[in-house]
Amino acid sequence: MSEFKHWLSEIKWLNRDLTGKDFLLTRERSTAEIKQILCTAQALRHLHKKNIAAKCFSSGLAVSQFRDKSTRTRFSFSSAANLLGLTVQDLDEGKSQISHGETVRETANMISFLTEIIGIRDDLYLGVGHNYMKEVAAALDEGYKEGVLNQRPGIINLQSDLDHPTQSLSDLLHIENRFGSLENLQGKKIAMTWAYSPTYGKPLSVPQGIIALLTRFGMNVALAFPPGYDLVPGIVARAGQDAAGSGGGFTRVDSMAEAFSGADIVYPKSWAPYKIMEERTVLLKKNDPGGLQKLEQECLAQNANFKDWECDSEKMALTRNGSALYMHCLPADISGVSCKEGEVTAEVFEKYRLETYKEAGYKPFIIAALMLNNRFENPGRALETLYKRKTPRM
Repeated sequence: MSEFKHWLSEIKWLNRDLTGKDFLLTRERSTAEIKQILCTAQALRHLHKKNIAAKCFSSGLAVSQFRDKSTRTRFSFSSAANLLGLTVQDLDEGKSQISHGETVRETANMISFLTEIIGIRDDLYLGVGHNYMKEVAAALDEGYKEGVLNQRPGIINLQSDLDHPTQSLSDLLHIENRFGSLENLQGKKIAMTWAYSPTYGKPLSVPQGIIALLTRFGMNVALAFPPGYDLVPGIVARAGQDAAGSGGGFTRVDSMAEAFSGADIVYPKSWAPYKIMEERTVLLKKNDPGGLQKLEQECLAQNANFKDWECDSEKMALTRNGSALYMHCLPADISGVSCKEGEVTAEVFEKYRLETYKEAGYKPFIIAALMLNNRFENPGRALETLYKRKTPRM
């Protein structure tokens, strides 16, 4: 059976209906639904590689709203929309009426008249991003119910304060292909660890997304961070429950070296302390720039106590056969390259640099898969039609 037909048969066998279902948190979707997204991404990637067009829309917008800076996710969203035939429109809040007091309810409806998908990144403030996405969703529900909108656009979380599903799904697809199958991930150990950064306020959503998703696929997840760098408690508790249910494991350890010991995969990534992010949100709501500046200096000083939390050759030697897969969502803080001291040494990063690029390269296909499943009741049939047409991309 050809590679494409394999993924197509898997999608048809899974037979999950995701039409109209927003993708805000991976934990809201079943394991079967997650597998269908992965298979759809694999099929789309195959079509692209074989120069077969995947345009299944003849019109429509894909609206992106980035309330934080982005390179990979922004371009992945645009690439995914273009791959499927949608036109991308970026919602620039500075050029809209939002600055003049336009409400979320109004904005959500005004941008949605001919829109298929809305992608939102809102990850800066704890307790804000996910709630904002839910507010947009409620506004779209009302607009469609009351006849304002002919159809209700789907929403894709491009990173919130709680989760970064397009990243964690891309990571899962990367390691699935690296190890041969999802089944082969059973019992594999991944070290999700904090790492030193000379910057302040990095979101918690990447490590939270990793522990929330990979524990559902039978992996042994070791979470490590210095004292005070806790994640959102409920997400950590849920990860432990999911690991037990999938036959995997979830442990909390106190050192990067312990987490790396015997690991098949390592993911050293800096994040801000949970309590600091809570305090930061309060100060932002108070519009207290002095308080924010003081908090930043305190946080940077706290980070500096843990400069030894760096991914180096010595720690990599502790992994399984000394050859674990290094992963990062990028951009990494590379010691001696992008900063004086950071998350990873230049030697280790250079060894795995192209692997991290491959990891990032799955994201356009993951986002396209989310779009396709949201808008088509039978994604397998849509993919099969594209395959049979064999219309060249160029």
